[in-house]
Amino acid sequence: MEIPVKDKSSYLKGLLIVAKKDKQLADSEKKIIRGIAEKLGFAPDFYEDVLKDLLSNEYIIEDPIKFSNIKIAKSFIDDGLRLAYSDNKVSDVEMKWLVETSKHNNIEEEWLNEKIELYKNSSVSFSISDFALYSIIG
Repeated sequence: MEIPVKDKSSYLKGLLIVAKKDKQLADSEKKIIRGIAEKLGFAPDFYEDVLKDLLSNEYIIEDPIKFSNIKIAKSFIDDGLRLAYSDNKVSDVEMKWLVETSKHNNIEEEWLNEKIELYKNSSVSFSISDFALYSIIG
């Protein structure tokens, strides 16, 4: 599937918002963001600069993100949940933002709750090749 440039940008921005929400940036979160940013075609110098200044960047607008189609939106929510759970401590603000973004994209509440339960009850660490994005862009 070809992902529009706007959706690629929104995907990365959304992951950065999730990572920033708890005011901490764990190494596991950086690794996930780097892997997905690279797969989306972003230059390493760009995403490294963004990661370096992420917590102090007050210019990232944190409104829920709207994607161009439901498949991309679900992939994003799935990866956003993986990111949120990657440091083994999900904050209420991270979860609230992901739920709002899910609603903004008309994702079924049942689907979202199943994904939340999957990650909440999983002590498995995912490899970088396990991300939902990879299944839609190949």
